[in-house]
Amino acid sequence: MGVIEWLNTAAFTLLGAPTTWAELLGFATGIVTVWLVVRQHPVNWPVGVANVLLLMAVFWQVGLYADAGLQIVYVALGLYGWWQWLYGGADRGRLDVRGTRPREWVGLAVAGVLLTAGGYVFLDRLTDSTVPLADASTTALSLLATYGQSRKLVESWWFWIAADIVYVPLYGYKGLWLTAVLYVVFLGLCVLGLRAWRRDLLA
Repeated sequence: MGVIEWLNTAAFTLLGAPTTWAELLGFATGIVTVWLVVRQHPVNWPVGVANVLLLMAVFWQVGLYADAGLQIVYVALGLYGWWQWLYGGADRGRLDVRGTRPREWVGLAVAGVLLTAGGYVFLDRLTDSTVPLADASTTALSLLATYGQSRKLVESWWFWIAADIVYVPLYGYKGLWLTAVLYVVFLGLCVLGLRAWRRDLLA
């Protein structure tokens, strides 16, 4: 049995739905990743890359195609964010937390609308997705949040909070109960992250 096949085999059953090894490992690496982000530890980025590769297998299996494709973008953003956190600050040093500038808000808003609309049209017309709007909107929010996180924008936590609020029932609907629980944990960690980064910003 190959690695991909093994990752997609059931580790156990939760609420009547099989939970794969990929989902279980994604659960573990996801919690570690967000905890490290809250603490502003740059190791969050390589751990996060491992996490998104695991979740790619999970999402593709259940037909969340936008979320699966999103993981490829996350790998690129993860490498970008890792470099930014290490060398993107003053004199190529540590990057500091900051607020989002007005011009950045405009760019994020435009990108969010275009990503959601484009994702919805693609999923609705070209795939068998049963949740095109939810899949597209959470994809857009997650991309905006990850970009903001890579630049240490304190408001990026609000994008994650909004996405997680939609993700929890979405994954439950798809029978990914362990991943739904994971995103409840993420939601709590996002609130902690927002508070921690705000304290750092005001320090």
